[in-house]
Amino acid sequence: MEIQLQFHPESHVKPLEWEKFNFPKSVKWMEQHWHYSFIFSLMYILIIHAGQMMMKNRRPFKLKSLLFLWNVSLAIFSIAGFLRTFPEIAKLLTEDSGFHKSVCSREQQTIATAFWSLLSAWSKVAELFDTAFVVLRKQPLIFLHWYHHTSVLLFTWFTYTSMDPSNRWFLSMNYFIHGIMYAYYALKATGVKVPRSISVVITSLQILQMIMGVTVNVYSLVVRAVGTPCARKDMDVAVGLLMYFSYMILFGNFFYKAYLKSSSKKRV
Repeated sequence: MEIQLQFHPESHVKPLEWEKFNFPKSVKWMEQHWHYSFIFSLMYILIIHAGQMMMKNRRPFKLKSLLFLWNVSLAIFSIAGFLRTFPEIAKLLTEDSGFHKSVCSREQQTIATAFWSLLSAWSKVAELFDTAFVVLRKQPLIFLHWYHHTSVLLFTWFTYTSMDPSNRWFLSMNYFIHGIMYAYYALKATGVKVPRSISVVITSLQILQMIMGVTVNVYSLVVRAVGTPCARKDMDVAVGLLMYFSYMILFGNFFYKAYLKSSSKKRV
């Protein structure tokens, strides 16, 4: 199915010159190569195990300067992505049936949003390198970490070709949280003692992100069930709901173990 994406002159998101790209060509390429995301994910998991074996009898690397530059770069990228994608949602929410349009309609989609959606898909490949710092510094690698990286990579590549309207929400939320999260990691890499409350806030925002992701997908199911038009593919809704629900459970469990359970132990 060929998706027609037209730039709306009245939109708040006027594309910059370097954001104007051949959208149909990018969709065609993704349709033909989206299985690359599975290859990247498999290689990622294999390299994790190989790296952990390599580091088993070695001293951990510090990598403070490199870690700082990496996190600063991703923070700047994520903040820029949020500033370029959120205005589209903001505009729609000021209109009648704004939330419904933001979830189910391609109205007001722009080439700028499409461009940052493509960048998001490729950035998920780059973000796999986050784990290299965990392995090389011999830090604990939890299931949530690598599961989140692989599943988001697969989801962003899978949904890009349909230009899912709900990606407005998924993109903006992800860019927003990552902007804060990577800035936090950059500060920690410098040795700055960041208050524990900041990490609590970040994890709380991540949980709210997952709740919103579940809400958007459940809303899509409900309106389709009552016969209201919603320009989303069944598979996109099903995969999105499964993914965000699993994140909500996993991040909630992480929050409990990291902040609530540990705090109760200290009080004993």
